[in-house]
This record gives sequence, C-alpha cells and structure tokens, in this order.
Amino acid sequence: MAQQQQIMKSRVVHIDSKETWDFIASQANKQGSPVIVHFTASWCLPSVAMEPFFERLASSHPDIDFLLVDVDEVKELASKMEIKAMPTFLFMKEGAVVDKLVGANPEEIKNRVVGLTNYNH
Repeated sequence: MAQQQQIMKSRVVHIDSKETWDFIASQANKQGSPVIVHFTASWCLPSVAMEPFFERLASSHPDIDFLLVDVDEVKELASKMEIKAMPTFLFMKEGAVVDKLVGANPEEIKNRVVGLTNYNH
C-alpha cells in the first residue's frame, strides 16, 4: 500500500483524495490520535516554505498524525473544511476541528501543538 511506504519515508501523509482523507481520519479517530492538517498549494510560496518545518514538527511529535493537503488536488475537501487561504493549519481531535491557524507562523504552530497535546490528556 502506497500510504504505508510514504509513512516510512516521512511522518507527514500526503492526502491525494477524499477517500484517502476519510481513511486516515477514521484511523486517527479510532486510535484517539490528534491530527494536524496543513492545507497548502504549490503556487503559494509561504505554504511551500512551511513544509520542511511541518516535517520537522512531525518527526518530533510521533503521538500526532500530520497530514498535508494540496487544495488544488483535493478541492472537495478544501471546500468542505472551509479553507479560504493558504497555508491553513487545522488541529483536530476525535474527528472535530478544535483549532485553526491561517498563515505561516512556526512559533504559533508550535504553541498550538502543545495546546493540542494538552487537550489530548
């Protein structure tokens, strides 16, 4: 399965379809894992610039699932989640959005990750 191979290379899972989203979100929900989703676009330089930071964050937080969604690849999901600007970061717990951050702000993302993990306990 391509998803498992990608997870081994990177802790950030690239969501390429609504079906992949549904599967990964369902698994995270069953396991009780918090989820952070980075909504990005290849043409958005701040979004692209955040990807290495997002990878490092994923490596240092194995208890959180990190997902990357290109809004042009999965328009239906971006619309459903009401994504209006990139980058947008959604912080989810038990299938629900508990926080949202719009913009490339690494320090604030780190703070909200701490909040999400505290929310977890």
